[in-house]
Amino acid sequence: MKRLAALALVLAACAGTAHADTFSISPALPPAGVPNLPGTIALPVSWTAPPAQPQQLDYAQLQGIWQRAGTTYGVPWQVLAAIDKVESNFGRNMGPSSAGAIGWMQFMPSTWLRWGTDANGDGVADPWNAEDAIFSAARYLAASGASHDIYGAVFSYNHADWYVREVLDLARLYGQDTTIAFSLDKLQVQLEQAQKDVVAASDRLVAAEKVARAYGKRQRAWLVRARREQLLSDRLSDEQRAGELAAVRHGALVRVGRARAALASAQRLLTAAQARSQAAAFNPAAGMVLQAPNYSSASGGYVFPVGGGPGIVSAAHTHHDYPAVDIAAPEGSPEYALADSTVERAWRYPDPACGIGMTVRAFDGQVWTYCHMAVLDPAVVPGATLEAGQAVGLVGHTGDASGPHLHLQLQPPIEWPQREAWFQSYAGTAFSWQDAPTPVRGLASSSSQPVNGGGPVFAVVGEPTPAQAPAAPPAQAPVVLFNR
Repeated sequence: MKRLAALALVLAACAGTAHADTFSISPALPPAGVPNLPGTIALPVSWTAPPAQPQQLDYAQLQGIWQRAGTTYGVPWQVLAAIDKVESNFGRNMGPSSAGAIGWMQFMPSTWLRWGTDANGDGVADPWNAEDAIFSAARYLAASGASHDIYGAVFSYNHADWYVREVLDLARLYGQDTTIAFSLDKLQVQLEQAQKDVVAASDRLVAAEKVARAYGKRQRAWLVRARREQLLSDRLSDEQRAGELAAVRHGALVRVGRARAALASAQRLLTAAQARSQAAAFNPAAGMVLQAPNYSSASGGYVFPVGGGPGIVSAAHTHHDYPAVDIAAPEGSPEYALADSTVERAWRYPDPACGIGMTVRAFDGQVWTYCHMAVLDPAVVPGATLEAGQAVGLVGHTGDASGPHLHLQLQPPIEWPQREAWFQSYAGTAFSWQDAPTPVRGLASSSSQPVNGGGPVFAVVGEPTPAQAPAAPPAQAPVVLFNR
């Protein structure tokens, strides 16, 4: 019953989608229930590597493919659109992924050999071609039971509860209005570009400041040396050298000023993009795409400090050498105040170890330090008060960091942040665990496997096994529509 309810919720939101008893498959396309036999499909040369010129389509072209594929195989087209968005961001990030998934719909090569389809009739089944990939995904979902169990079919695509919820929430949202998918995508593109511009401007400022500081240090060294000289000629020579360095440092400081102005301009544009996105992020699915702060009723007043959701944000139960947590996320992802708090310290020039960061005292008295940030928000200054969920900066890798992440620790670092109840309450909704299964919340377990021995399109390390697959999505939350 729960699975039928899940299907009804999606189909009700996706008006106009063909039902299972009304679709027909073109004789030129393979049926859903039978996978490809070995060697029966033609593949492009070097088909597992991205083409030199990846295919990009406009929104009208994409919607036409989603709708034709959905009608052909009896899958709500909005589900195909949501998978396309989650997997490759509408073709902007087609891999290969770290797991080896490729193309528009991120198939593993072994799965593509079984379910890849030549939908455009050019003689090859190409995962880097949108039409072939989307029709193949529709075929795979239909083979996995999409006509009667859409939740289980999406779970077979990726064995992760958070993934199914994100896809079905997006599908319901897209079902409200055919323009929502593209309006939301444009907002995301604008927001991510603004984030990239701020990160780049911050990098240039840090580099300019580093040069100016180096010249200043050398100038002071020559002045100190001049004061110690016994001979007037030597003193004058040292002072002349210091003067030359002062002139060079002045030029470097001019460049620092320009870089600082450019960063301020980029931050203003980011603030405007965040404001445009904020109105759209009230719906949970839209908020996930737009990396909005994540709130949990079980968090005790704490907000998860990194936006993006469990598809791209992750953490481990341990830290490499002392109590702390490294929250991995793409460079430029938004960081938020984790609670109502007061800023005790903030530094914009990278510390050798911590990089750019801040220390805040939360409402409950706990003191938290953020490290390795790409940039701090201008409002983050000592003595400032922050609200839970307020934007404070962007994820970076400044200081002693091997990659982009937020290093979060208590002061003093005697307790593990990821062992606190508020942190764990966000597992599966704001982040996924790197080193253990991410728990399935509030859902009954059952079996959910694709037919004909087809396996997941790509494996998720540490996620529930098929035997632990959830039986139905949580109750549908009220949908709040948005405008651009």
